Amino acid sequence: MDRANPLPLWAQIEADLRRRMRAGAFDERFPGEHELVAEYGVSRHTVRDALRRLRDEGVLDSGRGRGTWLRRPRIEQPLGALYSLFRSVEAMGLEQRSVVRVLEVTTDDAVAERLGRPAGTELVHLERLRLADAEPLALDRAWLPRSVAGPLLDADFTHSGLYDELAGLTGTRLTGGSEVITAAVPTAAVRRLLAIPAGTAVMEIHRLGCLRDQPVEWRETQVRGDRFSVAARWSAQEGYRMDVARR
Repeated sequence: MDRANPLPLWAQIEADLRRRMRAGAFDERFPGEHELVAEYGVSRHTVRDALRRLRDEGVLDSGRGRGTWLRRPRIEQPLGALYSLFRSVEAMGLEQRSVVRVLEVTTDDAVAERLGRPAGTELVHLERLRLADAEPLALDRAWLPRSVAGPLLDADFTHSGLYDELAGLTGTRLTGGSEVITAAVPTAAVRRLLAIPAGTAVMEIHRLGCLRDQPVEWRETQVRGDRFSVAARWSAQEGYRMDVARR
């Protein structure tokens, strides 16, 4: 700290923390107040002033017993719309990328039943780890009948959405569907895969996508709860509706 600088010490700390954030210094962990006091050689009150301003601007977040962490922009899903996570991420100005974990033909009688297909129906199964600005965001698994989605086996999903590839390769565009969103405690494996901070839930999304009322997609997605929100809009003409499902 430059004590001859006319800038208050808290402002110098705030500026330095911003610089270090841009350099990625706190991507894994943000230091505690005691660490910052020792590092900058100032009082705890001065450190708290700097952190309070960063929290007020939405740069940092904190919780009792959980410390302080960088606040990431949330991906917003509109209620009542057939949305694309790919497009939602890019609309936030973030780079969307996927790591394909599984892309294969399989059979799954439980999924076939959900799609109104006979047992033993061949399905295209796609499992991806979805990234936003290189940070894990969601684990996404989808099943579609091979008779509808066979060409997807040759698609590159690294930087593309399922619905875009489906439309481009087969001419098929989903026309509607339904989904249920619930909060859940992630398993240890999912927590590691998504790099979820301790104490953070996931939002589980189960979607049935349809083509002219015929189910053609079953999807199970687990999204980091600290990066995802659900939004609703209403009007005097169209009203507002939210369905609550019992589990």
